[in-house]
Amino acid sequence: MHTGFITHNACAAHEMGSWHPESPERLAAIQDHLIAIGLAPHLEYSDAPPATLDQVARAHDREYIDALRSRIPKHGYQPLDPDTSMNPATWQAALHSAGAVIAATDQVIEGSLGNAFCAVRPPGHHARPGAAMGFCFFNNVAVGALHALEHHHLKRVAIVDFDVHHGNGTEEIFASDERVLMASFFQHPFYPYTGTDNVAPNMVNVPLPAGTKGDVVRTVVDETWLPRLEQFAPELIFISAGFDAHREDDLGQMGLVEADYVYITRRLMEIAQRHAGGRIVSSLEGGYNLSALGRSVAAHVKTLAQL
Repeated sequence: MHTGFITHNACAAHEMGSWHPESPERLAAIQDHLIAIGLAPHLEYSDAPPATLDQVARAHDREYIDALRSRIPKHGYQPLDPDTSMNPATWQAALHSAGAVIAATDQVIEGSLGNAFCAVRPPGHHARPGAAMGFCFFNNVAVGALHALEHHHLKRVAIVDFDVHHGNGTEEIFASDERVLMASFFQHPFYPYTGTDNVAPNMVNVPLPAGTKGDVVRTVVDETWLPRLEQFAPELIFISAGFDAHREDDLGQMGLVEADYVYITRRLMEIAQRHAGGRIVSSLEGGYNLSALGRSVAAHVKTLAQL
C-alpha cells in the first residue's frame, strides 16, 4: 500500500510576517529534504481539495466560521491574537489544510492509500470550536476525525498528538466523546497552559518538564499510551504531528531527535496494524527549526512508508 503525501500551494501563500516562525519556508524545508534523501519518488503526491464549510462546521461553530471569513483582509494582516494573524491567502490555506486531512481520510478508509501525511499549514491543534489560537484557524485533525466518524461511520478513532504544546483545541472539541481517544505528551508548564485540569476520561494527557529527552518519551509511549490504545482498539489513528519537541527547536525546551519520532511512529503503526488495518492519517502541526523539521518529517514519513 502506498503512503500519500497531500499538500497544496495555497498552504504556502498564508504568512503572518517575515518575523513569524510559522512560515511558508517550513513546507519548502520538508519538500527539499524529501527530495535530497530520495524519498519523494516513493510517495503518492496529491493536491488537497478545500474543505467545505459543512465539513469544517463539524468541529467549529458556524458563528466563528462566518466571523473568520468576514475578517479576511484585502491586503496586509488582520490580527486575531498576539501570535495569530490572517493575510489575504489565509482563508484558502486553512480550507485546503482541513481538506487535506479529509482527503487523506477518504483515501485511507477506501483503501487507495495505506496511510498518509498531510504537509499543510496553518496548523490546527490549538484551534478551538469558536476561536483561532496559537497559529491555528481550523482544527485540521478534528475536522478529519469527525469526517471519519460522521461520514464514514467509524465507531472509534484515536488522535495522537506529539507536539511540544498541548493540543487544547482538539481536547476541547472531543472531551468526553466516547468515540475518540486522544493521547498526548506536552511540555508543562508551557503554552497554552492547559491539559492538566479537569481532564476528561477519554484524554490520555502526559505533561512533561522542560528538558525531557527521548528515553522518557519512549517510556510514556510504551507504558501509558499503548495500553490505552490497545484497550480502545481504534479503527483509524490520526496523528497531530508536531516536531517542535526536537532538541534543536527554540519554540520548545524538550530533547527529542529524529530516532524518537521513528520510534513513536513505529509503535503507532503496530497498534494500527492490529486494530485499524494499518490506517493512519498524520498532519503537520508545529516544528520551527527548518533543518530539524525537514529531517524529522522525513524520518516520520519514511517510517510510514516502511522504507
